[in-house]
Amino acid sequence: MAANYSEVYRRSLDDPQAFWAEAAGELHWHRKWEKVFDDSNPPFYRWFTGGEVNTCYNALDRHVENGRAGQLALIYDSPITGAVKKFTYRELRDEVALFAGALSAQGVVRGDRVIIYMPMVPEAAIAMLACARIGAIHSVVFGGFAASELATRIDDATPKVMISASCGIEPSGIVAYKPLLDEAIRLSSKKPNRCIILQRPQLRAEMVPERDVDWTEAMGGATPADCVPVASTDPLYILYTSGTTGEPKGIVRDNGGHMVALKWSMKYVYGVEPGEVYWAASDVGWVVGHSYIVYAPLLHGCTTILFEGKPVGTPDAGVFWRIISEHKVSVLFTAPTAFRAIKRDDPDGALMKDHDLSGFRTLFLAGERSDPDTLQWAEKRLGVPVIDHYWQTESGWPMLANCYGIEPLPVKHGSPTKPVPGWDFHVLDSECREVERGQMGALSVKLPLPPGSLPTLWNADERFIDSYLSEYPGYYKTADAGYIDDDGYLYVMSRTDDIINVAGHRLSTGAMEEVLASHPDVAECAVIGMRDDFKGQLPLGFLVLNAGINRGAGEVEDEAVQLVRDKIGPVASFKQAIVVQRLPKTRSGKILRSSMAKIVDGEEYKTPATIEDPAVLSEISEAVKGLR
Repeated sequence: MAANYSEVYRRSLDDPQAFWAEAAGELHWHRKWEKVFDDSNPPFYRWFTGGEVNTCYNALDRHVENGRAGQLALIYDSPITGAVKKFTYRELRDEVALFAGALSAQGVVRGDRVIIYMPMVPEAAIAMLACARIGAIHSVVFGGFAASELATRIDDATPKVMISASCGIEPSGIVAYKPLLDEAIRLSSKKPNRCIILQRPQLRAEMVPERDVDWTEAMGGATPADCVPVASTDPLYILYTSGTTGEPKGIVRDNGGHMVALKWSMKYVYGVEPGEVYWAASDVGWVVGHSYIVYAPLLHGCTTILFEGKPVGTPDAGVFWRIISEHKVSVLFTAPTAFRAIKRDDPDGALMKDHDLSGFRTLFLAGERSDPDTLQWAEKRLGVPVIDHYWQTESGWPMLANCYGIEPLPVKHGSPTKPVPGWDFHVLDSECREVERGQMGALSVKLPLPPGSLPTLWNADERFIDSYLSEYPGYYKTADAGYIDDDGYLYVMSRTDDIINVAGHRLSTGAMEEVLASHPDVAECAVIGMRDDFKGQLPLGFLVLNAGINRGAGEVEDEAVQLVRDKIGPVASFKQAIVVQRLPKTRSGKILRSSMAKIVDGEEYKTPATIEDPAVLSEISEAVKGLR
């Protein structure tokens, strides 16, 4: 492949079939595809039709058979329990084959659905890979999700078997999963045949006779299962994401295009070589965990880390440095919110000095907008490139990035750089016309989407079109707003819902947050639009301060207001900022701005199922009393 980004990108758009066929040649196909790209039924495009593959074979067996049997495949590190467990490729293959046999013994066959409701333990990854091994479709639901939310997913996916654990373990204590699972099954109209339960020593669950099977007993009586070839276009998994109607959307991921895109991205986006240690500090319940804890590193022959902990509090803001040093991590991928938490608790980076980070090469951030201040803090403290990149649950892999395995481009703080090969980005106005460089608009991707992206929604083709393709015909709607500068760099400023209208001026809350984050005392921040009878909306800032700030909150608030007025101007009408102890976030680190806006406007709101701590919404409600 050419070493020049522009050449590679141009080729991916001009000759996508040759481009992706070359990438697919790196993997094992039980039967080669008949068509690289099938556009016979637009907009339901398919990649590698006619081919047969097995994702688990490519992630495990292929490496065992080709010289990596003794290399570490998975390192489980749990600072919460103090456990560290390591699996070579052969050991992981054998565990997965055995659990695949246990699933087969419960009647699970190709095409059946299996819901996985697990904490961050090796068995979660083993269960995912075991489903892939026998052609079953897994749907991972974040461990600890409310019973009502789990029930909606059971009814939509209709699983034959559910896999869970007796409990999850958070810094705040033990979370019993089994009562939540039992209640979800009671609420659902489609009951699973069996539940396989991993009993953790911290809390044993009560089993339901005739329905529940102990994980250890299931493994003890199992016969290892071989890989089952499936069609390239068959679903590998369903991953539910929140829908605007309140009903979750089941993102479908196929087998063939998914494994081709993910393996390609490890080398060309992240710049990682087989045999290196790669760590995505996320959760298997999110798309990052699917793509970059489980599948991509193993498809590429890397060692992956499964981390049961938090960036702070397990035990402190130095745990990331301990993991990097102890396990010789080359590349880390995490959310900006993790680094904001580390920066807040250890603003001088003092805890880094206790660890050898000399082998650490690159930090990638995604999941929430990466403000330049956090990026620069990490750059200064770590002394390595810090790369902001952008993608979504729907895309399955990066859409915008500084592709370190092709040609590292100059970093522009605040931009995730340029489109990844395969992704044809445009910025559109409400009439689906391309706007001029530098102008804000709707970030959109020209169809067809590249391999690895969602081909549709589970049992909801029309909803797929309505949700993503109807507003801008011929384009995929990201629902994010931004612009392209004169050098072709893209800037993702906010969700389109977060563009506020102040006296007729459309303003980005992301631009204001960028300014607020540059204040030396601010650890993290959020800006929302507050309803105003005169101007339509007014911006309101929420500030979380760094640890050890002793001066009055009012003084910082006044400085923050002045900073926005100096940098953006009076047009922003930014007149209020409030210091709070913390911001409401999802478990994956996204700030719940829409919930905050409803609280400020006095509207009713539903506590999101994905929220990390519901009590924070009450704290926000208390903080904004008297504003209106």
